[in-house]
Amino acid sequence: MDESRDETANEAYCETPAATPDRAAGPPYAECVLCRKPTEYAESVKGVTLCPVCEWQEAQRTACSG
Repeated sequence: MDESRDETANEAYCETPAATPDRAAGPPYAECVLCRKPTEYAESVKGVTLCPVCEWQEAQRTACSG
């Protein structure tokens, strides 16, 4: 069995894509889609934007449990 090929496959499988866009340098900030508070992202960011508190809570909900 070729172990180096298996390690390469595992590394590619375990890579985490960038899930969040870059933080904005300044206002205007986008609103959080859950609580409507300002986020750290620019208004021009596409997709779901969450404030730091909601981001943390969402990460807790979706984290692996074991």
